[in-house]
Amino acid sequence: MKKAGYKELRVYQLAYELSLKIHKITKSYPYEERFSLTDQIRRSSRSVCANIGEGYRKRQYPKNFAKKLSDSNGEATETQIWLDYSKDLGYMTTEDYTELYDKYESVGNMLGNMISSPEKFKPREQ
Repeated sequence: MKKAGYKELRVYQLAYELSLKIHKITKSYPYEERFSLTDQIRRSSRSVCANIGEGYRKRQYPKNFAKKLSDSNGEATETQIWLDYSKDLGYMTTEDYTELYDKYESVGNMLGNMISSPEKFKPREQ
């Protein structure tokens, strides 16, 4: 089975790795956060990946591609906000927070570079 093209993107691989780590960490969040913070941070971290994949399928249209990447970047920022809450409420260690926050900065930088040059990702004519 051939790997989907978006899975080859380093930004997707990193965002996916971070989403899995967030899922594991949030398993220990208090029960009363189940339908609020836990759900929000998991959804936003997954949405980073989903928007990258959706955008990749639209890359023949650079403006649409850039829009989906911009959505992904927004979700990465939202995830960072939920990380702030997680740390400040004592649900996450400072070490996990710093690692995740900094890696989401890297995701944002990579997405920003892709957004500024969407034509580089346009599929080649057959």
